[in-house]
Amino acid sequence: MPVRRGWSVTTMATASILLLLWLLAAVAVHLTQGTADLGATELWQLATGQGTSQAASIVAESRLPRLLAGLTVGAALGASGATMQAVARNPLASPDTTAVNAGAFLCLTVVAVLGYTLSPLTGAAFAFLGGLAAATVVIVLSSGASASPIRLVLAGSAITTGLASITAVLLLLFPWQTQNLFAWGAGSLGQNGATSVRALAPIVVVALIAVVLLGRRLDLLQLGDDAARSLGMNVTGARIGFVLLAVVLATTSVAIVGPIGFVGLCAPVLMRLLAHWVRPMRRHRVLVVMSALAGVALVLTADVALRASFGSVSGVTVPTGVITSLLGAVVLIVLAQRTRASMSTDTLATMHAATRRGLGAQLVIAGAVLVLAGAAMAAVLIGDSTLLLGDVAHWFQGVASVHVQIVLETRVPRVLAALLAGASLALAGALVQAVTRNPLADPGILGISGAAGLGAVAVIISSTTVGFARTLGGALLGAAIAAVIVFLLGARGSTDQTRMVLVGVGVGAGASALTTLLIVQSDPWNQNMAITWLGGSTYGATLLHQAPMLAALAVAVIVVSRTARDLDLVQFDDTTPRTLGIDLHRTQLLHISIAVLLTAAATASIGVIAFVGLVAPHAARLMIGKRHRHMLPLSITLGALLVVIADLVGRAAIAPGQLPAGMVTAVIGTPYFLWLLWRMRPQRG
Repeated sequence: MPVRRGWSVTTMATASILLLLWLLAAVAVHLTQGTADLGATELWQLATGQGTSQAASIVAESRLPRLLAGLTVGAALGASGATMQAVARNPLASPDTTAVNAGAFLCLTVVAVLGYTLSPLTGAAFAFLGGLAAATVVIVLSSGASASPIRLVLAGSAITTGLASITAVLLLLFPWQTQNLFAWGAGSLGQNGATSVRALAPIVVVALIAVVLLGRRLDLLQLGDDAARSLGMNVTGARIGFVLLAVVLATTSVAIVGPIGFVGLCAPVLMRLLAHWVRPMRRHRVLVVMSALAGVALVLTADVALRASFGSVSGVTVPTGVITSLLGAVVLIVLAQRTRASMSTDTLATMHAATRRGLGAQLVIAGAVLVLAGAAMAAVLIGDSTLLLGDVAHWFQGVASVHVQIVLETRVPRVLAALLAGASLALAGALVQAVTRNPLADPGILGISGAAGLGAVAVIISSTTVGFARTLGGALLGAAIAAVIVFLLGARGSTDQTRMVLVGVGVGAGASALTTLLIVQSDPWNQNMAITWLGGSTYGATLLHQAPMLAALAVAVIVVSRTARDLDLVQFDDTTPRTLGIDLHRTQLLHISIAVLLTAAATASIGVIAFVGLVAPHAARLMIGKRHRHMLPLSITLGALLVVIADLVGRAAIAPGQLPAGMVTAVIGTPYFLWLLWRMRPQRG
């Protein structure tokens, strides 16, 4: 026993020394980076009292505030993530996956839009309220009998998408009030002096000390609720207290530098892996402190790597959160390979209820088509300038006034683009759900839409004159790469719902980080255009741009009309289709390829549209059941209806201003997704 105890002390000391050396190296290099020529020699002279006043001024006003911000934020996020993971007993819990960062950022954006100038403490208070509200919803949806890592990630991702859409709307509608918030929203260590850090660092220190002092309670929570209660612990009170402390730590960091992504996930994960060999780190008093140090090292290392890669000038403007989000995406994909939380209770069987109204499938489909026709006509007539049916008739006859002609020549292509994009994404979502047997899968959740958007943005920004064909090619390439990653790493020889969704979320996070990097490196004009396009805007759509979407949709409809029966069998299990002579691998590959093609065509045409591929198939399945011969046509119709209505609302709600259709669908789809997640929770007994 003494030998083992001595070995544990030695390994703990070694791990601590290595982590401190990493941290000190990151601090030293960090201070040498900047636009001014101030290297290690000058810093040493300054530390020994031999430096010049100019060097002292540079360090005090520029480099030291940035370093202090990195130290404070890294410690806060690392400790927050470790606390959340312990409370939730979930290795995927973090300020990102619980939507704390998104809620805090939205709250601060609203304050900026209202024109208020807040003190650092008041800003931190508003950020806390937003983060706490978001975290509460996520925890409620993912706790109890339905608790699992995958449910927490799905709930957090859905709420983050919805909140991010609202934030993007505010950034578009109030560009002057929210200047520079897009880059700051990705997490930037740039500071205008050390005022904010000095004011908010004590909050981080106090919250961190409180978590460490109460660390034994975190150890007890790992034993389970019953065991903790038997030892005299108030489990509910402890959970609430630790969640509040974790949210305080995370939202204070948002108030200082914006939401730096995935540090709260990566730092504790690295330390928990190390705890397999260093036994003292299994106690949360030690683990939280080590996670805080690892968080600092990660933030500073990311900032060093950023400025080393992009130079002293550009590296200052690029958000540090871009690098940490890329790292987080990799960690999430790696964790997906280790996670075994099954979704066997969350299968399509829970969504097999057909309509109880006694209506035939053909009648339901016909009714949906009529509603779509009415919505499309309303979208043609309503906008910043309201028209009459007679105006449309005159336009078809070629005798309309110049005003009517101009309005309809721009409005009709937009309505058609919304209709085709909605139909394409709905069909893509239905196909992905069927072949993966995953009711929560769609091109957006699996990162395919985000990767398509990344490919298109890369093409748009890389050239001054970009044709639609090149944009389509970039979107198709991005979507194809994402699909390969998701289905190779997510399936690994079998259709694993949990692993596939986690890999997809990681791919989406990485694509989003790279997209942000490309946008902040472009000029402000292209930046605003890119934000609008990424929101799923039909603005500027032409009939020529709809040709690839129409062709992809036509090919897809022809194929699935012949394979609908195969999809009925594939959605059950692997054995049934093989027994009946269906090549399962070929069927999955065929339909996934079609889904990628549809997603790329829609994304290249109008940008990224969220939740359509999830909402429309589920609504169709609830209305007429699971048979794809009926469900797919209704999914296509409902998807088209959703995006047409979203585009109409976006054009008419604040006319002459406009909201991208994708942002409207995200706001609509988020509550539906959360309801779906709640409905599909495992039942007791």
